[in-house]
Amino acid sequence: MTTPRRRVLFYVQHLLGIGHIRRASLIVKAMSAAGLEVTLVSGGEPLETMDIGDARLIQLAPVRSGDARFSVLVDEHGRPIDDKWKAARRARLLAVFDEIRPHVLLLEMYPFGRRKMAFELLPLLDAARVAHPRPVIATSVRDILVRKDKPSRNAEMADIAERYLDLVLVHGDPRLVPFEATFLEAERITERIRYTGYVVPEFEGPRGPGAPGYGEVIVSTGSGAVGPPLLQKVIDARRLTRLGDRTWRVITGPNFPRDAEAALAASAPAGVVIERFRDDFLTLLANCALSISRAGYNTVMDLIRTRARAVVIPFDEDEETEQALRARLLAERGVVHVVPAAALTAERVALAVEAALAGLPPAELGLDADGAARTAALVRTAARGVS
Repeated sequence: MTTPRRRVLFYVQHLLGIGHIRRASLIVKAMSAAGLEVTLVSGGEPLETMDIGDARLIQLAPVRSGDARFSVLVDEHGRPIDDKWKAARRARLLAVFDEIRPHVLLLEMYPFGRRKMAFELLPLLDAARVAHPRPVIATSVRDILVRKDKPSRNAEMADIAERYLDLVLVHGDPRLVPFEATFLEAERITERIRYTGYVVPEFEGPRGPGAPGYGEVIVSTGSGAVGPPLLQKVIDARRLTRLGDRTWRVITGPNFPRDAEAALAASAPAGVVIERFRDDFLTLLANCALSISRAGYNTVMDLIRTRARAVVIPFDEDEETEQALRARLLAERGVVHVVPAAALTAERVALAVEAALAGLPPAELGLDADGAARTAALVRTAARGVS
């Protein structure tokens, strides 16, 4: 007689970029490979390119941020969400929980992010806490948070973690950055924290002459949601560098505005190729002469995996500190060259390109990069303890 597989309900909400859902998809596939029955509940806009293997996907009514400051949440039609919309989605999420009856409830980021989703996540946590059997409640969180300097905000996150969470799975390596560097109340939940290592995709693609991207400059903006202000200045830098005769392949991203993409393509000089998406992005990085990108978690992990020479322009609007800190830490270790977004000009980009080409190849960091598999192992062990 076979033992039924342990069930995992994994909630993910991407609001602006797609880094959260992309990292989650790697974790989902690892959990499925570890023998877990995984249901991924996604609350962001649907993605055509997402691969979660044989896991089940449940798409909630999508919501996204209406701007780069996360000042308002809007529905799929661009309308601000209201209490009626929230009540309907909350009911749907609770119904999914009742249907799945998971052994492990895994939330992406909350309570260390996604505060605007508390209208549905706190009721979900309350339901999980009184369920029979009670599932293990865990959160999946990246290495660096957007730092909150208000003591009340940090205390609020710690209070929720203490009240509900059994595990805090930090997808990083404390040798690069410990969780307490950006979560000031980490000491209160030390016994719950488990470092998984970085969640990095596998890569065994072709390298060398003839391979996609060989000798090119690969320019990317992640999802593209915050890409328009960056790309034109990067393209203008091309003529100022020694790589001005190379192909510069610009990947705008699935959330890049269509009108801005059309304008960019219309004005692009010969030798600049504009593309919306590439499913062989890692191959492009592995073969490029240089990468120019943002400094989000997934992009940086791709750079580390492929050891591409890189210039990064961190997204640092308003209170967004995450990418700037990650870029600085990696620049100090000889992995990337940084151009602050506030100082972005074609001339500064060109100077950074020349510095990246003149310097040594990116350093080997020796960081723990088995994050997806280790997360799966930790979740599987936790699930086995639920009767």
